Amino acid sequence: MLGKLFKKEKKKVAVLGIDGVPYSLLTRFIKDGVMPNLADIAKKGTLTAMTASIPEVSSTSWSTFMTGVNPGKHGIYGFTELQKGAYKWRFPNSGDMKSETLWDIAGRNNKKSIVLNVPSTYPAKELKGILTAGFVALDLKKATYPESAYEYLKGIGYKMDVDTRKAKESPDALAEDIDKTFIIRKNAILYFLDNHEWDLFIGVVTETDRLHHYLWAALQDEKHPLHNFFLNFYKKLDEFIGEMYLRIGNDMPFIILSDHGFTSIKKEIYVNWWLRDKGYLKFKKENPESFEDMHEDSKVFALDPARFYIHLKGKYPYGNVEAGEYESLRQNLKDGLLSLNIDGEKIIKTVLFKEELYSGSCLEDAPDMVALSYEGYDLKGSINKTVLADNGFLTGGHTRENAVFFINRKIKERDINIVDVGPTIISLLGIKENRFDGRCLVNE
Repeated sequence: MLGKLFKKEKKKVAVLGIDGVPYSLLTRFIKDGVMPNLADIAKKGTLTAMTASIPEVSSTSWSTFMTGVNPGKHGIYGFTELQKGAYKWRFPNSGDMKSETLWDIAGRNNKKSIVLNVPSTYPAKELKGILTAGFVALDLKKATYPESAYEYLKGIGYKMDVDTRKAKESPDALAEDIDKTFIIRKNAILYFLDNHEWDLFIGVVTETDRLHHYLWAALQDEKHPLHNFFLNFYKKLDEFIGEMYLRIGNDMPFIILSDHGFTSIKKEIYVNWWLRDKGYLKFKKENPESFEDMHEDSKVFALDPARFYIHLKGKYPYGNVEAGEYESLRQNLKDGLLSLNIDGEKIIKTVLFKEELYSGSCLEDAPDMVALSYEGYDLKGSINKTVLADNGFLTGGHTRENAVFFINRKIKERDINIVDVGPTIISLLGIKENRFDGRCLVNE
């Protein structure tokens, strides 16, 4: 009996990721009565804004979350990179992750993790627990560990992502697929939550991001045919949050976070067009298909979203920029970008050099500079555009500010970055680890 009384309670943490959800939208929906469960839960803890990674893309931000370190250590700077020693595009995956993940650390400390739908975890690696990868994931079997989890997911018709090609059919077809994917995702998360042992549970909902990219206009316009669909989706998300919280309760730490905010797109800005227009970037043909068509006289090129790379001699096969030109070239680029405007309205808020942003063993692979835009301007790395700015198919774009963080604890910290969430989770699991760039946000 005494042994039971003095037995230390096992520490557990549950996390729900809601991709691309802005803090301001949740507070609006709480105020408007759209999300009563979240409203109730928020009173028991801290709901606040958070800043995302730089750049503010899912692959980089979720990688920063899952490692607790900056991209200069984990090595994921975006969804695309160039192959080493070549000009072919490649898509970084879990094999490119250079830092331990939260579940790696938990496993080293004899703790089990369930990790569902976190981006940039494909293909699935072996772990002490269960993992099924988030986008970009191509094959459910390769995305899932162990085999038994794959069999379950296959059996329920699990969808790794929304089929965004439906948007070309009609907005209604896309909305239907968003709804269908979310229902299956929710059921899978609750199944694993209820039926498997875990110390760390992480489940991510991606459908919010897809909803925002393609149907943000439906939120903004009350007369939009899918305005009520947008609101009803958030009512369903709120019900799901309530279901999770019923299972978790007040005692166990429960975290909700997003990887970036969202806003209306005023214009898409094609930075490689600007580089071509200013003579920094040249192609061998008028309509290039990839950077394999880049001319060897090029000085600079950009990858999504506004990651600028200096075409350095010795670093790239046809690089021609001498080391002595590097700093002046970067400064000239920065000055040019900061003066960029449309109808007198500035586009670029700031331009940061890589040594200002990143540190670690992956610094050499970092973009030489990154531009951050004013809200509403969506920076793109497209290479075959013929204008500086236009409107594309998407109505919503990312923001670095206005991501969301919630924990069912009262905390004083408000200047929160996504790099802080990982160390907070590890500390709440009772694990001492000093390798993080972020800081723990709670004291327990």
